Amino acid sequence: MALEDRIRLLRSMRAGYARIATRTVVASCRAKRIVLGTPLEGEEWSLGPWPVLRQFRLLLDSLYAIENGEPPPAGEVTATIEGRPRVKMFPGNTLDAFVHSGLRADVHLQSLEVDPTTLGMRSRLLAGGAYPSRIALVLGAGNVAAIPCMDVLTRMFNHGMVCLLKMHPLNSYLGPLYEEAFATAIEQDFLRIVYGGAEAGHYLCQHAGIDEIHLTGSALTSEVIANGAPDKPLSSQLGCVTPVLIVPGPYLDAQLAEQAARLVGAIVHNAGCNCTTPRVIVTPYGWAQRDAFLRHLEQAMAAAPLRLAYYPGATERWEYLARRRAGIRFVGSTIGGMLPWTLVPDLDPDDRDEQLFALEPFCPIVAETQVGSGDPLEFLADAVTFVNDRLWGSLSAMLVVHPRSQDDPDIADALEEAVERLRYGTVGINVWPQLSFCLASTPWGGHPTYTRENRQSGTGWVHNSSMLVGVEKTVIRDSLSSRRKAPFSGGHRSSHLLFRRLAAAERGAGWAALPGIMEASIRG
Repeated sequence: MALEDRIRLLRSMRAGYARIATRTVVASCRAKRIVLGTPLEGEEWSLGPWPVLRQFRLLLDSLYAIENGEPPPAGEVTATIEGRPRVKMFPGNTLDAFVHSGLRADVHLQSLEVDPTTLGMRSRLLAGGAYPSRIALVLGAGNVAAIPCMDVLTRMFNHGMVCLLKMHPLNSYLGPLYEEAFATAIEQDFLRIVYGGAEAGHYLCQHAGIDEIHLTGSALTSEVIANGAPDKPLSSQLGCVTPVLIVPGPYLDAQLAEQAARLVGAIVHNAGCNCTTPRVIVTPYGWAQRDAFLRHLEQAMAAAPLRLAYYPGATERWEYLARRRAGIRFVGSTIGGMLPWTLVPDLDPDDRDEQLFALEPFCPIVAETQVGSGDPLEFLADAVTFVNDRLWGSLSAMLVVHPRSQDDPDIADALEEAVERLRYGTVGINVWPQLSFCLASTPWGGHPTYTRENRQSGTGWVHNSSMLVGVEKTVIRDSLSSRRKAPFSGGHRSSHLLFRRLAAAERGAGWAALPGIMEASIRG
């Protein structure tokens, strides 16, 4: 397909999606019993239209650049502490920098030898036109409305593949909306959307007409697919027991409270059913501020409204993981299909049978354990070893670090070494890694040290609108404190307005959306 025709197709799909964006939010809110017009509605804007519309815009930017004989957009290339290329991917323009002040995302590449003018980008292959004719089966996720769309866009426009999207039974109500939005691609036989459960998925995976498979789902599903279709390339995003490392530092009590609110915003988001939900908080052993931090965490949980435990098996997993736990703390109660926010403190880091280190709960439960000591260097060394070796998954990890600690040359070097050692596809510093999922310019996936035989959080990258190859990880950074409440922070009073207006900016409003974005952000 000629490049100008690909651009025309992508623009048509973008316009179609923009027309149904609000309806996807309304449908998702109804399914999850979220009252429209409340801050909780913002979760569905952040899980749907905002990241999808960003990906459309950024993919168009890349194709326009290729059309002009240039590589897709990317920022400054510097070096990691190990000397490998580090590419600045966010902010990508002045509006991004203004709206998300202080936020920065870099992509670390694996190779020491990358041409800085192309960064190993896939653009030359794209510009060459022809691909082998291949069909990708995309098995859509049931928890996040954006994922089926974003996975399809990656396969179609990053890899040049025709797609068969099977909707997950849990959110199959979105399928007809996507069929309407992507009618141009369907009419031209570049996309089909189908429905069904496990039997349909099994049939499609083994079908001779399917060349590749992409899954966003569970590790068990991935294993079944790999065993049933061993000769087909399989890429996947499979979840994670996401750790949060609290690096000791001179925190003020107000800073601890703000970080607790940010963490709780991530813990309760989507009823605790995100692959990036914080699962294990790792604190320094003997940390003097631990009790204060956990107290702030519980207070922020108490202020968060309970959510419907909508995801299949959530209640059963919660009962299995929470039963007969010493010191467990519940905030709220099981009523009306909802589960309490649940904190399990002081897990034994040496317990090889601890299920909360090995299973992704996909329900509102978070654990805490202590390693290392109050010395930041010792803590970073021990905590990274612990999460790399003991926690399941390779998708995302987070660190909380005081700015004065980052100003100390020894701690700053230890922090960069820890970032390099962490075997996770996205590392967030003072920011929830979920934001990297939403940016779309940054590659999203599990750390590439894992293979089909040892999948952990899966293999391969999605989003990656600049089409980088040889990716090792994304590192996203933010300030410890901000005068404006962080977008995903617990208790944000206008997140429904903020994320809707961020989506409008991506849909084409651009700078005209800025006053509304700032107003909603300041009101947070």
